[in-house]
Amino acid sequence: MRKYIIALILLCFQGLSAQVQFEAKVSKQTLGINERLRIDFVMNEDGDNFTPPSFEGFRVVGGPSQQVSQTWINGRATFNKSYIYILLPLQRGSLTIKQATIEIKGQTYKTAPIKINVTAAVDESKDPSSPDYVPSGGIHLIAEISNANPYLNQPITVVYKLYVSNNVSVRNWKEIDSPKFNDFWSQNIDIKNLVVENGKYNGEDYRYVVLRKTVLYPQKSGKLTIEPLSLDIVVDQPTNRRDIFGRVQFVTANKTVSAGSKIINVKALPETGKPQDFTGAVGQFDFVVKPSKTELKHGESLDLDISVSGKGNLKLFTLPKPIVPSALEMYDPVHNEQVSTPLSGMQGKISDKYTIIPQYQGNYTIKGLSFSYFDLATKSYKTITSKDIVIKVLDGPTSSDPAVAATPGSGTTKQAVKSTNQFGFIALKTQLKPIHKEDFFGSGLFYTLLFLPFLFIPIIVLAKKKKEAIDSDVVGNKRKMSNRLAKKYLSEAKKQINNKEPFYIALEKALHNFLKAKLHIETSEMSKDKIREILLERNARPETVDDFINLTENCEFARYAPYSSVAIQQDFDKAVTVISELEKQI
Repeated sequence: MRKYIIALILLCFQGLSAQVQFEAKVSKQTLGINERLRIDFVMNEDGDNFTPPSFEGFRVVGGPSQQVSQTWINGRATFNKSYIYILLPLQRGSLTIKQATIEIKGQTYKTAPIKINVTAAVDESKDPSSPDYVPSGGIHLIAEISNANPYLNQPITVVYKLYVSNNVSVRNWKEIDSPKFNDFWSQNIDIKNLVVENGKYNGEDYRYVVLRKTVLYPQKSGKLTIEPLSLDIVVDQPTNRRDIFGRVQFVTANKTVSAGSKIINVKALPETGKPQDFTGAVGQFDFVVKPSKTELKHGESLDLDISVSGKGNLKLFTLPKPIVPSALEMYDPVHNEQVSTPLSGMQGKISDKYTIIPQYQGNYTIKGLSFSYFDLATKSYKTITSKDIVIKVLDGPTSSDPAVAATPGSGTTKQAVKSTNQFGFIALKTQLKPIHKEDFFGSGLFYTLLFLPFLFIPIIVLAKKKKEAIDSDVVGNKRKMSNRLAKKYLSEAKKQINNKEPFYIALEKALHNFLKAKLHIETSEMSKDKIREILLERNARPETVDDFINLTENCEFARYAPYSSVAIQQDFDKAVTVISELEKQI
């Protein structure tokens, strides 16, 4: 009976020793770039030497703080200790919070890595009781839209303003997430000098500055989203403390603000009354077709200038193309744009200039062209038609072909006019050969070819000795082989970039073979401490060494955890960069 009791006690102690837990818990795994993330490193036994992860891609804006709780329930003790951090993401994409470590009862415990998906900025919570609520701190980023319900290709403007309360000062700012303006043609308007102005925000006095102005032309109808602009701002905020003179003391902090997403409802252009030659012009325009001359001699040329001027989407449609009689040779146009884009939208002039050369004498008619556009003022289609142009060729040969006869109104498209070859009987290219030729025997080329083989004998002897020396260099050959293997596995990793496990196996082999080549160590000797020690002795930079160690850890972890294609591509790019940097440094 005693044996059974002892065995039961041992099992209980083993169960208690196996119940040590150390894990990382996050408040959410998907968040906007303007949101904060809380992470708790929780343990049920007190430990020492807690080491947090590097929080790459995040800024620590709070913590570390500790929470300890110990309770007794029905004679059973429970213990919980937490290290708490508040993080702010610095970029969009899939980010990884790496392992934290701690020593508990002489053993080292690690947390599992956590994947965090950072999206574009989201609308901030206005409810102070919400866990996602973040006080504004007297700073607001606003996107002002000129028209939230435009027509297709109607210009709208987005003006980004930063409002700052009078008791807060801004030291610096930078963009951490810029809007992509998908489905819009966009043009930023340069702001050379930022001007601080006074204004109102929610009925209160604020200072504001215009950070960016953008002109947008929607390229499709329906609901379109303008992504938010997000800024990382360094601010001086007041505290409740005062100095010895009674002045309020300030504290410097970082704050992320976002303008929020905007929805634009784009109306399609009406189908009723749409002309057949409509190419998408929207605005108010003038249309002019003007020849440089209408009377010319044979061999002279004229320029036909087709231009549209006014206000509208000048860069987003094509000009009509003239149709000329076949006796007029027309060349491809020279396109010219004299367009400016102020805040009200594009305005100016675009033109196509055609060069036309007549081939025969006579009178030729270029039919008038029509240009259609949608007028935003009247919300209807309008068409401008130019007059017919008669070109008079005063002299030159006369064509007997009725297809190219100089009949008024001939509207056939231009065909290539065959020129007569009047001087075909004259040989314009000749090949002259010398009468007296030098014999090959006894010439310089003869003696060069005769003695050239003897010059190769010392080269062959030197090459043979060089090969023997290379073959005898066992260490050098192993280094070259490892270099080739590293390149081979990097190439293999690139081929397997869409297959997670084969990719990381090939990448890890490439890193190991690189170390073999550069540090003369075998795989069995490759501990992290040994690698770090040798690389630092060879003058490698500490940050490069850390990147190399982290990359090898990623290879070990990634084979057993879910990974995105973006993370795989980042690991491959990082491997290429790290190997290149170590190659230079050691």
